[in-house]
Parts: sequence; structure tokens; C-alpha cells
Amino acid sequence: MVLTLNGAPSAAAEDSPYGPANDKPPVEIDANSPKLMMRDGATLDKARVIDIVQVVEEGGGVGGGNPTPSPTPTPSDTPSPEDSTTPPPTEDDDEDESGSGVAEERREETNEQTKFTLQAEVLFGKNSSKLNKKANARIADIAAEINKQKASEVSVYGFTDNLGSYENGKRLSQERAEAVHKVLVKSLKDSSLKFNIRGYSEDFPIADNSTEDGRAQNRRVEISFQRAD
Repeated sequence: MVLTLNGAPSAAAEDSPYGPANDKPPVEIDANSPKLMMRDGATLDKARVIDIVQVVEEGGGVGGGNPTPSPTPTPSDTPSPEDSTTPPPTEDDDEDESGSGVAEERREETNEQTKFTLQAEVLFGKNSSKLNKKANARIADIAAEINKQKASEVSVYGFTDNLGSYENGKRLSQERAEAVHKVLVKSLKDSSLKFNIRGYSEDFPIADNSTEDGRAQNRRVEISFQRAD
């Protein structure tokens, strides 16, 4: 069964796509245990829960920042004009190669959840919800991870920056989330998977919208699912 959730987004805490705060009780630790190997006079701080997170970022070609410099070729590596076989750029070469410090893809893992964040520019054209020619492979890789984890529920959320109207951002972010879902579901083995699909417009930014790098981070699609036990 596939479930699509629509409706007007809200920035209220209870409506956050990131869920409620972790309220699990802290693990009890014996402060007098010799295994702690604490120096004389040292004491333990108040116990608290820290959800372990692993973050992996890939790529850096989103936005208009400074590109990563390429290695300088040696004279023997530099082809002469008559030896060059590289064709001139065409209109089909539409990917932005300018690069910046913004990662194209981000993977976050906690004790309970895996979340992939894909920047909008690596999936779509400007102000478009049509997936580009490289998007399918990226989404298929995420589907393979969902299959591996045997997830039962997957959330696909779209977000925009704060440029333009809120309603336009809501429409665009929803359409982008649905476009990713349509490709994602083709590679999933479990046809009974439950999906939560929603566009949040400019709500829940993860970076400063006053800079282009920040806006590039906020233009994103997040795919999350519970980790297998």
C-alpha cells in the first residue's frame, strides 16, 4: 500500500518532519566502577542521552561558491589544440560544474534512522520538478539501501529556499517529493511499503537563507526510513 500525505505545511513543532525529541531514559552507570579508570577526585557529569550520528557527505558542486581547484597538468599531460578530442560543450551538458562547499548528497545515521539528503540542483533544473538524467541512478542507490534495511515506512520530503512566494515553494517542493517517490518505488522490493510524501516549502531550513550557499542547502529532498533492528 502506498500512502501519500498532502495538506498545508506548518512550522509548528509537532508538525516537524524530524519528529519529537528523544525521550528515552539515560543508561544507568555505576560511578564507582573501577572500569571507568577515573583519576582521583574526578566525578561523572549528569547522565544524558546522546543519539550517535554518522554523517557522510559526497560531492560539492551545488551553488555558486568557489570551485575546488583541479590539479595543474604537467606539460606532457597538456594536449595541443590539434591533438584534443574533447568535443565543445553542447546544450545537453546542462549540469552545473561550478561547485561550492555544499555537498550534493548527505547521509545521516542515528541509532534508529537513516536519512539521505539530496540537493535540488543535482536532481532538477531551476524551478522544475522534472528529474534530470543523473537523478535516477542516485535514487536507485537509495532504494537499494532501503531494501537492505528492510524498511516498512519511508518518508520523502521536499524543501525550498525562501525566494519567491510560500505557495509556489509549497507546490514545487511537493511536486519534487512526488517525482522522487515515483522513481524510488520502481526499485523497491516490498510493495506494501508505506510512504509519507510532503512538500514543506521554506519551512524547516537547515542553513542561512541570506547566502546562496545557505539557500542551496535548503533546496533539498530528504528520504528517511527506520533502521533495521
